[in-house]
Formats: sequence, structure tokens, C-alpha cells
Amino acid sequence: MMTAALSAPVALDLSRVVLGVHLAVIAFNLFGLVAVPVGAWRGWRWVRGCAWRVAHLLALAVVAAQAAWGRACFLTVWQSDLLQRAGRAGYAAGLIQTWVDRVVYWNLPLGFFTALYLAVWIYALALWWRVPPRCRRRRSPADSSASAASSNSGRLP
Repeated sequence: MMTAALSAPVALDLSRVVLGVHLAVIAFNLFGLVAVPVGAWRGWRWVRGCAWRVAHLLALAVVAAQAAWGRACFLTVWQSDLLQRAGRAGYAAGLIQTWVDRVVYWNLPLGFFTALYLAVWIYALALWWRVPPRCRRRRSPADSSASAASSNSGRLP
């Protein structure tokens, strides 16, 4: 819960920012679930990029963990709090925002979402195994000197 006093217009604007971030996270998560298998099939090297694959897996893990703990997404909680501070009882907003809210926030039992999010996370883990990312390991100076010594072994100076 937020403790600072916000004016209604500022709270409403911030709720829209939170909604935008929430949509971006949803799009990122869905994109990764589709792009990785399609990209592996098409031979796209970028789908094996380590940084974005780790970020994708972690984002899905946060979603699955929140659902498994019986908690609403923290972005949903923030947006709801901001809407209440703006004097809004629900999602009465502009046409696009209302439509987006209805697409994003389904009125189904939490158990449904828990099962769904855990299944999606397991699918992402399976993609990690089936289409492994290419993560470069940094070589320590000891590794570099050992490999240099072994490549020079048997040679005369």
C-alpha cells in the first residue's frame, strides 16, 4: 500500500502507467513462449540469447510464485490501489483502457490462474532444456593461463 498522499489525477495517471507496464510484462512473457520454439525451428540465433532468456524465465517464475502463494500480482495490487486513490471504484476509464483491463483481468478463481501460471512456467523450463540459451562463461585468468600453457606445451620457446 502506498502511504504518500497523491492527488486524484496523479494517482489515475500512475495507474495507467502501471497498466502499461503490466501489459508490457504480459507481452514479453507471451512473446517469449512463442518466439523461442518458432525461432528454434526457424534457426534464429537470437532466441538463444542468455540475458533475455534468463529475464523471461525469471518473469514467469515471479508470476507462478505469486499465484502459488495465493497472491495477486503486485502490479494488479498497485493499479487497484492507485485507482482507489483516484476515486475510482473499478475500472471505469476510457474505452481502450477498459477493454484492455477486461482482456488482462479475468474473473476466474485463483486456482485456475495458479494452475495456468505453473503450467506456463513448466513449459518455459521445458523450452530452456529443449532450446538451451547460449550463455558465455567468462574465463578466469587462471583458466586463460592454463589453456595458454597447455597450447604451448611441447613447443620450444
